[in-house]
Amino acid sequence: MNNAILERKKSQVDLLVGRIQEAKTIVAFDYPGLSVKDFTELRIELRKNGCDATVYKNNIARRAVALTGHAEIAEFFVGAKAIVFSNDDVVAPARVIYEFAKTHKNVSMSTGIIEGKTASVEELYALATLPSYETLLTQLAAGMLMPVRELAIGLNMIANPEE
Repeated sequence: MNNAILERKKSQVDLLVGRIQEAKTIVAFDYPGLSVKDFTELRIELRKNGCDATVYKNNIARRAVALTGHAEIAEFFVGAKAIVFSNDDVVAPARVIYEFAKTHKNVSMSTGIIEGKTASVEELYALATLPSYETLLTQLAAGMLMPVRELAIGLNMIANPEE
């Protein structure tokens, strides 16, 4: 092979290694038969959520994940595969792909990396179905206030027994 081609491929692997190391969450998904229009629609939705989807050659992706210490997921990079990166929101890539896959049956998550740890499909689906951060905070606050409320009702009943 030509040295220029080898250097270009090596630089592509190095760029992908950098993106993998920077990202909080990475989700690889299959999209066989997805139209350009639908893929563009998915990319727009991902960008709205602070994510970026890119298609890499499988050989480059396999080399990059191996260099970042995630060689166990290299076997998943076969066929039509795209990678979604998120540097801010841990949940967004999995949630957007999960929601998109509900209406596009040929899209499915295959593997990922969540905060530096390899994630299985089951873990990605669990992440995708988590309530939003705001909902979790509300549930936590309600759970913490319930005992205080019950205590206040009980103390009020003791203080005013004739009611």
